[in-house]
Amino acid sequence: MAVYIEPKLLKGFRDFLPGAEIIRRDLTEKIENTFRSFGFVPIDTPAIEYAQILLGKGGGETEKQIYRFSDNGERDVALRFDLTVPFARFVALHRAELSFPFKRYHIGKVWRGENTQRGRYREFTQCDFDIIGTDSPASDFEIILLNRTVFKNLGVDVSIHVNHRGLFNKFLSRIGQKEKSADVLRAVDKLAKIGEEKTHESLCELSGEKNANLILEFIGAKGSFDEVLNRITELSGPCAESQRLAQLRGYMLDTCALEKDLSCEPFVLNPSITRGLDYYTGVVFETFLNEMPDIGSVCSGGRYDNLAALYSKEKEPVSGIGTSIGLDRLLAALETLGKLPAAKSCKTAIACADPDKSGEYQALAQKLRLSGIPCEVFIDSGGEKQLVKQFIHAEKKGMSYVLIPGKDTLNDKITLRNLAERQNTELSFDELLKIIR
Repeated sequence: MAVYIEPKLLKGFRDFLPGAEIIRRDLTEKIENTFRSFGFVPIDTPAIEYAQILLGKGGGETEKQIYRFSDNGERDVALRFDLTVPFARFVALHRAELSFPFKRYHIGKVWRGENTQRGRYREFTQCDFDIIGTDSPASDFEIILLNRTVFKNLGVDVSIHVNHRGLFNKFLSRIGQKEKSADVLRAVDKLAKIGEEKTHESLCELSGEKNANLILEFIGAKGSFDEVLNRITELSGPCAESQRLAQLRGYMLDTCALEKDLSCEPFVLNPSITRGLDYYTGVVFETFLNEMPDIGSVCSGGRYDNLAALYSKEKEPVSGIGTSIGLDRLLAALETLGKLPAAKSCKTAIACADPDKSGEYQALAQKLRLSGIPCEVFIDSGGEKQLVKQFIHAEKKGMSYVLIPGKDTLNDKITLRNLAERQNTELSFDELLKIIR
């Protein structure tokens, strides 16, 4: 007796049917084309790394969410929880083979054992892009601008909230809380999730009520970019970090002046943006959909000046900045907003009237493909009833046309079945090309 195994999925993991996967691939292709338009190049890294590599600088809640196990060789390994830490290992390992500044992008799956919710899963896809090998403010701005350009090319209106971890650390030093900076940063990072009251309670436990009030005053600064920058500079004291933000502001104004069709400025200085991971050291940012801000950030990142040095014996650190688009959360938001593009499936098929002529049908399909028209060849047996089944099959696949070849497949006229109108027309190959195009 055959053994029955129930087909089921782990919680937080998903299958993707063709319609959904086509949309994902199309969206990914648009994102990738934007990356390449800025001169970024692709790389790839293994899904599994030594646990020591991934745990070296992850920090925070991520360490508790990592999928860690011993493989068949009793090695301590783990599934990658993001694409940035493996990239740091990649740079340390291949440093001599790379030319700096190095601009890369990486689109791949990552895994975190966290609670599932709308747009958040345990297996999900990230679209990362980084510049490594320079500490220039221009590299900070290029990453932020590429971030915005990706969403603009997708037809999505976003606001990019920017801050500087170093400036916040200067402020914490000024109020005598430098040693608790990591814990304070994590507490502040949860502000949007748990609210101001609970964040205040957490900060009081960490730093006392007086300091908690000062921290909330810093992260709660409101107004225009320049007004917020002036306020947090007053609280932290003038420093190189505030000058960096002022320089970025100048770059942003140059871009906004060029884009005359810009309806609202997309860049916001938000002192509450800290990012929870320990490896961020400088400028940090999060991206929110203006039509659906409650779904959370769909693209987050920042500068990680010392991360690559963790895996290298080189004395000189390799400075880097990058960000990551959460593809699954973005797709969930676009679906909710009704902005998910339709799946672009193959629109033309050749019916199988005679299985013995399958080679000729493929030859005809090749003529169409060489003319720039994607074409599928059906492989079911012929007959009038079978043709009707093939029409139904084509309609279910979202096709527009079915071609029914004559007895002499490559020379006779071809019957074109318009599935929407349920009409057949006999045409020459050239006439058929014009209609399908």
